[in-house]
Amino acid sequence: MIPVAEFKQFTEQQPAFKVLKPWWDVLAEYLTVAMLMIGVFGCTLQVTQDKIICLPNHEPQENLSEAPCQQLLPRGGPEQMGALQEVKGLKNNLDLQQYSFINQLCYETALHWYAKYFPYLVVIHTLIFMVCTSFWFKFPGTSSKIEHFISILGKCFDSPWTTRALSEVSGENQKGPATAGRATATVAATAGAGPGKAGEGEKEKVLVEPEKVVTEPPVVTLLDKKEGEQAKALFEKVKKFRVHVEEGDILYTMYIRQTVLKVCKFLVILVYNLVYVEKISFLVACRVETSEVTGYASFCCNHTKAHLFSKLAFCYISFVCIYGLTCIYTLYWLFHRPLKEYSFRSVREETGMGDIPDVKNDFAFMLHLIDQYDSLYSKRFAVFLSEVSESRLKQLNLNHEWTPEKLRQKLQRNAGGRLELALCMLPGLPDTVFELSEVESLRLEAICDITFPPGLSQLVHLQELSLLHSPARLPFSLQVFLRDHLKVMRVKCEELREVPLWVFGLRSLEELHLEGLFPQELARAATLESLRELKQLKVLSLRSNAGKVPASVTDVAGHLQRLSLHNDGARLVALNSLKKLVALRELELVACGLERIPHAVFSLGALQELDLKDNHLRSIEEILSFQHCRKLVTLRLWHNQIAYVPEHVRKLKSLEQLYLSYNKLETLPSQLGLCSGLRLLDVSHNGLHSLPPEVGLLQNLQHLALSYNALDALPDELFFCRKLRTLLLGDNQLTQLSPQVGALRALSRLELKGNRLEMLPEELGNCGGLKKAGLLVEDTLYQGLPAEVRDKMEEE
Repeated sequence: MIPVAEFKQFTEQQPAFKVLKPWWDVLAEYLTVAMLMIGVFGCTLQVTQDKIICLPNHEPQENLSEAPCQQLLPRGGPEQMGALQEVKGLKNNLDLQQYSFINQLCYETALHWYAKYFPYLVVIHTLIFMVCTSFWFKFPGTSSKIEHFISILGKCFDSPWTTRALSEVSGENQKGPATAGRATATVAATAGAGPGKAGEGEKEKVLVEPEKVVTEPPVVTLLDKKEGEQAKALFEKVKKFRVHVEEGDILYTMYIRQTVLKVCKFLVILVYNLVYVEKISFLVACRVETSEVTGYASFCCNHTKAHLFSKLAFCYISFVCIYGLTCIYTLYWLFHRPLKEYSFRSVREETGMGDIPDVKNDFAFMLHLIDQYDSLYSKRFAVFLSEVSESRLKQLNLNHEWTPEKLRQKLQRNAGGRLELALCMLPGLPDTVFELSEVESLRLEAICDITFPPGLSQLVHLQELSLLHSPARLPFSLQVFLRDHLKVMRVKCEELREVPLWVFGLRSLEELHLEGLFPQELARAATLESLRELKQLKVLSLRSNAGKVPASVTDVAGHLQRLSLHNDGARLVALNSLKKLVALRELELVACGLERIPHAVFSLGALQELDLKDNHLRSIEEILSFQHCRKLVTLRLWHNQIAYVPEHVRKLKSLEQLYLSYNKLETLPSQLGLCSGLRLLDVSHNGLHSLPPEVGLLQNLQHLALSYNALDALPDELFFCRKLRTLLLGDNQLTQLSPQVGALRALSRLELKGNRLEMLPEELGNCGGLKKAGLLVEDTLYQGLPAEVRDKMEEE
């Protein structure tokens, strides 16, 4: 006997693959098993029993008027039957070896090939059917996709997040029509039973009686951190798998090809079996030239298994017909509707997840097959195609990761003295943020697609909000809250048109800082949203590539006190609108491509600070006009290309701070000493070779920066500035330091590194405020000071 288990390898598949086998494939599989049993049974009989039994024909050859063995067939009438009985007593005088020889010879020459090889043909054809059915599960190009899909499908089905997502939607839909409530309750009940009863890839179906209506909302399961991370990873797998599988249709094509092959095979088998099945006969005439060996040339043979084979043949043909009908139905199913497209419309309507996308190609085809097994799989799988579901999961994971205790550890005071919470590069905004009611400043950086929830209103102390590359949507109900509480707003984005419109409606806003570029075609016009609603705005900062001052700035001209325009090197023209800013106290025009000081600045009578950093200023002859700005106390002209300072700088009597660092100055005018109000003078990073003695007239000078110049000596008059607290002389060419430095009793910081000094004057000990930490000099020079001087400096 040949055990059927020997053929198991031809049909063996992973148990999980059954979800991709519709009913017709299952039926076809059972039919092939039945056909294989027929073939194996026939082969077993063929091998273990005699195939044919032959007896010699005693009628002379010339007397045979009909084929041998035909006269043995009963034709009716007792005479013939009596004649047959008379022949039985004849002796043939043949031994056993001769009978065996004749049997083998007649089996090979006289028996029809169909009757001879019928069971073997059945086995071969059945094996071909089996290979055709399971080939797409074995072919490398398709099996990898199928295995990956089955793996993901099982995880999606068992994921606790699937149950939670469907349960939440079920609870929401129960508030609507009763019919929707029944449908959603069925999904929720099924989803809740799936993960708990699934085992080894097999999921049990949960049957819900249609007449029952669930009135209570389903219990929403809680996910721990590990389950949340697993669901998050599953979303990423589904995304990548979808992109990979939707690129081609090899699964769909392979399934069609193997089905067409099975239909063709079915037709061939059916035709030739119907033609040759009658060739299986009980009596077979055999004529062989064996007279010299046996004494007979004609034999009448009995095909011992003919009766059984004929019955098996008709049974086999019946199974083949049923198998063929299933294949034809499969072709009809494949072509009567587009299987390369799959719509989740019913799932969207039932679950309320309207963003579940339709799929195509092999992804769609596998989902169609899944629906033939159990449509619940597709419904639970669709949860991981929904961006809304993914965003809910991300939010849940965020809340798990960022607990209120962890967020409180990140609280710190910012430059404005407010208690700030800074979050950077998170996938979303944790809901736990809104449990920290003590937060005064919220800084969000590189956080995508923020939608502020109603919980924002719990931040009752919130005064400052920063959105840095973090687009945010604000419900209308929360705009009133921010309008009444927010004082400072910072927005940074790629283009200024991405700034949320609700920002310009915050009436209580006092500071607005915007950073972004205008599109090239709009940079010259520099159109900005109206600022008329910002009635209390005092500080406006704009970093962009504007070609002119935005016209909307004049909307706040009556109360704007500080304006900062940082243009990143783009040239700023048409500055006449600045004249309207009558209340302006501080003006920054940084990197605006200016070559001269704008004349509009001289009309700002309330101006106190002016910063023209990082422009292209070469001449500052217009500095004389600053005498009209009688309140100007700080002038920053650093990081330019200024080669000299005009003599009429003496007119700036009220000037207290003058920054001229990072220019090309080689000398300073003696008239600078007439700026009697000057407290800070920074001329570092220039090319100064000497200082005018008149610098000693600056009796109010407290900070003097001369680092990174070419000074080889200092005028003794410098040490008349008795209020000097900071003196920076590093990286010059000084060879000695005057002992008169001891007259600077208020000096607390002295920088001397990078010079050519050989020793330090011991008079440094007279500088009572100078300590070791405030003296920046080489260690060798410091050690050269007298011990009592060093001890005095090291005293706390």
